[in-house]
Amino acid sequence: MEKQITLISGTSKGIGKALAEYFLRKNHIVFGFSRSNVSWEAQDYFHFVGDVADENFISSVFREIKTRYGKLDNLINNAGVASMNHSFLTPKSTVQNVLNTNILGTFLLCREAGKLMRAKSYGRIVNFSTVAVPLKLEGEAIYAASKAAVVTLTQILAKEFGQFGITVNSLGPTPVATDLIKSVPQLKINKLIDMQIIKRMGSFEDIFNVIDFLIHPNSSFITGQQIYLGGVSA
Repeated sequence: MEKQITLISGTSKGIGKALAEYFLRKNHIVFGFSRSNVSWEAQDYFHFVGDVADENFISSVFREIKTRYGKLDNLINNAGVASMNHSFLTPKSTVQNVLNTNILGTFLLCREAGKLMRAKSYGRIVNFSTVAVPLKLEGEAIYAASKAAVVTLTQILAKEFGQFGITVNSLGPTPVATDLIKSVPQLKINKLIDMQIIKRMGSFEDIFNVIDFLIHPNSSFITGQQIYLGGVSA
């Protein structure tokens, strides 16, 4: 069976690294990138260093994928940054960084992936949102707004890409024990978890399970959907 080609953004640590390792174990050829290099190597893993909002960099990544394999089966848009401050304390530079990474970066990757996937009339795209969107969390105005935009982007791209055999869906995780939330007070994490139906933190396995379903070849009839974990609903 031909190996699947999977591109994952933000693979230097946290969820992105866990996803890269997971799909390598599943015999995928994995392309990953982040703003910094990785401290690990693996067979069938190719890493690039650059900014997800840099259009020239993104184009170079897709040229490399096309040159090596001529196709892309799966895109997992994991890269993201958060701003967990009251709006009064959020500077313009932080706003711009969040919007560039979470919206512009996601769009650029989807656009270029769609072009490459269209050639084979097949593709699976999974974007990352967050439960901060439906829960309307205080102190996360820009982060939640950027991820709400990702949900809308997902729904529209699903319509635009559907005729080419490409599905586009979105996943909204709950808090997962990664570097991203180490600085978040435990009281705030507990308050968020208490708003969920299933009152626990998420795990990498919870995320793997949903992505496995969304990128499966048999999931060709599922597109434009947003799945929030933990029993949270929009």
